[in-house]
Amino acid sequence: MILCIETSSTVCSVALFSQRKLVALEESFIAKNHSSVIIPMLDQLMEKAAVSYEQLKAVAISSGPGSYTGLRIGVSTAKGFCDALSIPLISVPTLQAIAKGFLHSSDITQGFVCPMFDARRMEVYYWLGDADGNEVHEVAPLVLDENAFEEELNKEQVYFVGEGSKKASGVLKHHNAVFEPDFSPSARWLGLIAQEKFAKGLFEDLAYFEPFYLKETVITAKKSS
Repeated sequence: MILCIETSSTVCSVALFSQRKLVALEESFIAKNHSSVIIPMLDQLMEKAAVSYEQLKAVAISSGPGSYTGLRIGVSTAKGFCDALSIPLISVPTLQAIAKGFLHSSDITQGFVCPMFDARRMEVYYWLGDADGNEVHEVAPLVLDENAFEEELNKEQVYFVGEGSKKASGVLKHHNAVFEPDFSPSARWLGLIAQEKFAKGLFEDLAYFEPFYLKETVITAKKSS
Protein backbone atom coordinates (compact mmCIF):
# COMPACT_ATOMS: atom_id res chain seq x y z
CA MET A 1 0.00 0.00 0.00
CA ILE A 2 1.53 3.31 -1.14
CA LEU A 3 0.31 6.70 0.05
CA CYS A 4 0.63 9.45 -2.58
CA ILE A 5 0.65 13.17 -1.76
CA GLU A 6 0.30 15.95 -4.37
CA THR A 7 0.65 19.59 -3.23
CA SER A 8 2.59 21.21 -6.08
CA SER A 9 -0.29 23.42 -7.29
CA THR A 10 -3.53 24.94 -6.02
CA VAL A 11 -4.95 21.41 -5.91
CA CYS A 12 -4.19 19.36 -2.80
CA SER A 13 -4.80 15.65 -3.23
CA VAL A 14 -3.92 12.35 -1.57
CA ALA A 15 -4.39 8.82 -2.84
CA LEU A 16 -3.84 5.20 -1.88
CA PHE A 17 -2.54 2.60 -4.30
CA SER A 18 -2.31 -1.15 -3.92
CA GLN A 19 -1.02 -3.57 -6.56
CA ARG A 20 -1.14 -0.89 -9.27
CA LYS A 21 -4.76 -0.03 -8.48
CA LEU A 22 -6.19 3.20 -7.08
CA VAL A 23 -7.86 2.33 -3.78
CA ALA A 24 -9.05 5.78 -2.63
CA LEU A 25 -8.66 9.46 -3.50
CA GLU A 26 -9.30 12.76 -1.70
CA GLU A 27 -8.91 16.17 -3.39
CA SER A 28 -9.29 19.82 -2.37
CA PHE A 29 -9.47 22.61 -4.94
CA ILE A 30 -9.32 25.47 -2.43
CA ALA A 31 -6.19 27.54 -3.13
CA LYS A 32 -3.63 28.30 -0.39
CA ASN A 33 -5.26 25.91 2.03
CA HIS A 34 -2.90 22.92 1.93
CA SER A 35 -1.50 23.27 5.44
CA SER A 36 -4.92 23.17 7.07
CA VAL A 37 -6.54 20.44 4.97
CA ILE A 38 -3.83 17.88 4.28
CA ILE A 39 -3.92 15.98 7.60
CA PRO A 40 -7.75 15.83 7.75
CA MET A 41 -7.72 14.68 4.12
CA LEU A 42 -5.26 11.92 4.93
CA ASP A 43 -7.38 10.75 7.86
CA GLN A 44 -10.49 10.74 5.63
CA LEU A 45 -8.59 8.82 2.97
CA MET A 46 -7.47 6.09 5.36
CA GLU A 47 -10.95 5.84 6.88
CA LYS A 48 -12.56 5.58 3.44
CA ALA A 49 -10.17 2.80 2.44
CA ALA A 50 -10.46 1.07 5.83
CA VAL A 51 -6.65 1.03 6.02
CA SER A 52 -4.42 1.89 8.98
CA TYR A 53 -1.28 3.97 8.64
CA GLU A 54 0.71 0.97 9.86
CA GLN A 55 -0.25 -0.89 6.67
CA LEU A 56 1.57 1.61 4.46
CA LYS A 57 4.69 0.37 2.68
CA ALA A 58 5.89 3.77 1.38
CA VAL A 59 4.91 7.40 0.86
CA ALA A 60 5.24 9.04 -2.56
CA ILE A 61 5.47 12.79 -2.95
CA SER A 62 5.13 15.09 -5.94
CA SER A 63 8.65 16.50 -5.99
CA GLY A 64 8.27 19.56 -8.24
CA PRO A 65 8.62 21.93 -9.87
CA GLY A 66 5.62 23.79 -8.54
CA SER A 67 4.46 26.09 -5.78
CA TYR A 68 7.28 26.70 -3.30
CA THR A 69 4.96 26.68 -0.29
CA GLY A 70 2.89 23.78 -1.56
CA LEU A 71 5.94 21.61 -2.19
CA ARG A 72 7.35 22.37 1.27
CA ILE A 73 4.09 21.37 2.94
CA GLY A 74 3.83 18.15 0.96
CA VAL A 75 7.43 17.08 1.49
CA SER A 76 7.44 17.85 5.21
CA THR A 77 4.21 15.88 5.65
CA ALA A 78 5.56 12.93 3.67
CA LYS A 79 8.83 12.93 5.60
CA GLY A 80 6.97 13.00 8.89
CA PHE A 81 4.96 9.89 8.05
CA CYS A 82 8.00 8.07 6.65
CA ASP A 83 10.01 8.81 9.77
CA ALA A 84 7.22 7.87 12.18
CA LEU A 85 6.38 4.64 10.34
CA SER A 86 9.95 3.72 9.30
CA ILE A 87 8.95 3.39 5.64
CA PRO A 88 10.69 4.73 2.50
CA LEU A 89 10.05 8.00 0.70
CA ILE A 90 9.51 7.98 -3.07
CA SER A 91 9.79 11.16 -5.14
CA VAL A 92 7.78 11.53 -8.34
CA PRO A 93 8.61 14.39 -10.74
CA THR A 94 5.49 16.56 -10.97
CA LEU A 95 5.48 17.26 -14.70
CA GLN A 96 6.24 13.66 -15.67
CA ALA A 97 3.37 12.51 -13.45
CA ILE A 98 1.00 14.93 -15.20
CA ALA A 99 2.15 13.65 -18.59
CA LYS A 100 1.74 10.05 -17.48
CA GLY A 101 -1.75 10.77 -16.21
CA PHE A 102 -2.78 12.63 -19.34
CA LEU A 103 -1.59 9.83 -21.61
CA HIS A 104 -3.20 7.22 -19.36
CA SER A 105 -6.58 8.98 -19.51
CA SER A 106 -6.56 9.77 -23.24
CA ASP A 107 -6.41 7.82 -26.50
CA ILE A 108 -3.42 9.66 -27.93
CA THR A 109 -1.17 7.43 -30.05
CA GLN A 110 1.11 9.99 -31.68
CA GLY A 111 2.45 13.49 -31.19
CA PHE A 112 4.04 15.05 -28.13
CA VAL A 113 2.82 15.81 -24.61
CA CYS A 114 4.11 18.91 -22.81
CA PRO A 115 2.96 19.50 -19.23
CA MET A 116 3.55 23.06 -18.06
CA PHE A 117 3.65 24.84 -14.72
CA ASP A 118 2.99 28.59 -14.74
CA ALA A 119 5.94 30.64 -13.48
CA ARG A 120 6.21 34.44 -13.65
CA ARG A 121 5.38 36.80 -16.51
CA MET A 122 5.75 34.76 -19.72
CA GLU A 123 7.77 32.02 -18.03
CA VAL A 124 6.79 28.39 -17.62
CA TYR A 125 8.45 25.20 -16.43
CA TYR A 126 7.94 22.36 -18.89
CA TRP A 127 8.77 18.77 -19.76
CA LEU A 128 8.38 17.24 -23.21
CA GLY A 129 7.65 13.62 -24.01
CA ASP A 130 6.33 11.50 -26.86
CA ALA A 131 3.02 9.62 -27.02
CA ASP A 132 4.62 6.62 -25.30
CA GLY A 133 5.77 8.73 -22.36
CA ASN A 134 9.44 8.70 -23.35
CA GLU A 135 11.38 11.86 -22.52
CA VAL A 136 12.16 14.18 -25.44
CA HIS A 137 13.32 17.15 -23.35
CA GLU A 138 14.09 17.21 -19.64
CA VAL A 139 12.38 19.59 -17.23
CA ALA A 140 13.46 23.16 -17.96
CA PRO A 141 12.41 26.79 -17.58
CA LEU A 142 11.21 28.62 -20.69
CA VAL A 143 10.19 32.12 -21.71
CA LEU A 144 7.33 31.64 -24.16
CA ASP A 145 7.31 33.32 -27.56
CA GLU A 146 5.67 32.55 -30.90
CA ASN A 147 8.62 30.41 -32.02
CA ALA A 148 8.65 28.07 -29.01
CA PHE A 149 8.32 24.36 -29.87
CA GLU A 150 8.43 25.23 -33.58
CA GLU A 151 10.36 22.08 -34.48
CA GLU A 152 7.93 19.74 -32.71
CA LEU A 153 4.82 21.61 -33.90
CA ASN A 154 5.94 21.37 -37.52
CA LYS A 155 6.13 17.58 -37.13
CA GLU A 156 3.06 16.57 -35.13
CA GLN A 157 0.50 17.79 -32.65
CA VAL A 158 1.80 18.94 -29.27
CA TYR A 159 -0.57 18.61 -26.32
CA PHE A 160 0.19 21.40 -23.83
CA VAL A 161 -1.18 20.23 -20.50
CA GLY A 162 -1.74 21.90 -17.13
CA GLU A 163 -2.08 25.44 -15.81
CA GLY A 164 0.90 26.74 -17.78
CA SER A 165 -0.76 25.80 -21.05
CA LYS A 166 -3.30 28.58 -20.60
CA LYS A 167 -0.47 31.07 -20.83
CA ALA A 168 0.94 29.21 -23.83
CA SER A 169 -2.41 29.35 -25.65
CA GLY A 170 -2.14 33.13 -25.84
CA VAL A 171 1.22 32.92 -27.61
CA LEU A 172 1.35 29.72 -29.66
CA LYS A 173 -0.98 29.91 -32.66
CA HIS A 174 0.29 26.89 -34.61
CA HIS A 175 -2.47 24.59 -35.93
CA ASN A 176 -0.79 21.59 -34.27
CA ALA A 177 -0.91 23.14 -30.79
CA VAL A 178 -3.58 21.61 -28.53
CA PHE A 179 -4.20 23.09 -25.08
CA GLU A 180 -5.50 21.25 -22.00
CA PRO A 181 -5.28 23.86 -19.18
CA ASP A 182 -7.85 22.15 -16.93
CA PHE A 183 -5.87 18.92 -16.55
CA SER A 184 -4.64 19.38 -12.97
CA PRO A 185 -1.91 17.62 -10.99
CA SER A 186 -3.39 14.81 -8.91
CA ALA A 187 -2.17 12.19 -6.47
CA ARG A 188 -3.89 9.62 -8.69
CA TRP A 189 -1.19 10.16 -11.33
CA LEU A 190 1.68 9.79 -8.84
CA GLY A 191 0.80 6.16 -8.20
CA LEU A 192 1.60 5.11 -11.76
CA ILE A 193 5.26 6.08 -11.35
CA ALA A 194 5.55 5.51 -7.59
CA GLN A 195 4.79 1.80 -7.88
CA GLU A 196 7.44 1.37 -10.57
CA LYS A 197 10.03 3.08 -8.35
CA PHE A 198 8.95 1.06 -5.31
CA ALA A 199 9.48 -2.20 -7.21
CA LYS A 200 12.99 -1.05 -8.15
CA GLY A 201 13.81 0.17 -4.63
CA LEU A 202 14.35 3.75 -5.79
CA PHE A 203 13.94 5.64 -2.51
CA GLU A 204 15.03 9.04 -1.22
CA ASP A 205 17.22 9.92 1.77
CA LEU A 206 14.85 11.37 4.38
CA ALA A 207 17.53 13.58 5.86
CA TYR A 208 18.65 15.23 2.63
CA PHE A 209 15.76 15.13 0.19
CA GLU A 210 14.45 18.53 -0.93
CA PRO A 211 11.77 19.47 -3.49
CA PHE A 212 12.83 20.31 -7.05
CA TYR A 213 12.10 24.05 -7.22
CA LEU A 214 13.83 24.73 -10.55
CA LYS A 215 14.61 28.34 -9.67
CA GLU A 216 16.85 29.90 -12.27
CA THR A 217 18.50 33.31 -12.40
CA VAL A 218 18.52 33.48 -16.19
CA ILE A 219 15.78 31.85 -18.26
CA THR A 220 16.09 31.78 -22.04
CA ALA A 221 13.68 30.90 -24.79
CA LYS A 222 13.72 27.46 -26.37
CA LYS A 223 15.23 27.78 -29.83
CA SER A 224 14.15 25.65 -32.74
CA SER A 225 16.97 23.65 -34.26
